[in-house]
Amino acid sequence: MYPIAFEIGSLSIRWYGVMAAVGFLAAVWVLDRNRKFAELTKDQCSTILIMALITGILGARIFYVIQFFHYFRNDLWRIIRIDQGGLVFYGGFLLALATVVIYTKIQKLDTVRVLDTMAPSLAIGHAFGRIGCFLNGCCYGRMTESFWGVTAPEGSQLAILTGGNPVHPVQLVEAGENFLLCLLYCWMLRHTKRGMISAVFLIVYGILRCINETLRGDNVLYFHLTPAQWIGIILIPAGIILLGWFIYHDRKSA
Repeated sequence: MYPIAFEIGSLSIRWYGVMAAVGFLAAVWVLDRNRKFAELTKDQCSTILIMALITGILGARIFYVIQFFHYFRNDLWRIIRIDQGGLVFYGGFLLALATVVIYTKIQKLDTVRVLDTMAPSLAIGHAFGRIGCFLNGCCYGRMTESFWGVTAPEGSQLAILTGGNPVHPVQLVEAGENFLLCLLYCWMLRHTKRGMISAVFLIVYGILRCINETLRGDNVLYFHLTPAQWIGIILIPAGIILLGWFIYHDRKSA
């Protein structure tokens, strides 16, 4: 949990930004390896990822600011300081998803297959992003006496917020989950039918997010659940319905 990676004169380069960049490059590499499954050209891959990156960051920041507006009320200029952390994944996911769908419709691509192919890239990008969260000290876990608890450096913002007590390394848990999911989705691309990955992505993300939120220590509750858990509750049945629909149509066309 050391936010500053290195300094160039008066300019501080933060680990959050470094890991976000690494995550983007990893996502580019994975998508390039899998693009044939959606019949994408290199130019289309680049366009999709850049559009998804821009709208994803925008959506993630908007949702974060709305959810934690009390942090920005007296310092509105901090809203644009995304290098200091503060992104909500599902906000970025929803806006980036809408952007990709619109782009594929305009380009007359197979939207479902493109989303299938992007799933491994999204997972690995999310994994590196969570490592960035850990190093930045944001999206932190609740306090714990477990052997795996981690303690923030003395004097850091997280140490002040937690009183120097150990917290769950929930960011690293999510990073590990997403690295494994990247491998799973790459395997599914080669062995399952169209739409299966997209449906499974919604189900798995919804379930894991609902579970992981119970370890978070920075959440705001609405009717006893976090916003991410409410989103997860919507995504799980939506994914199950999509999975059933794709299985049904696959058998019907067989």
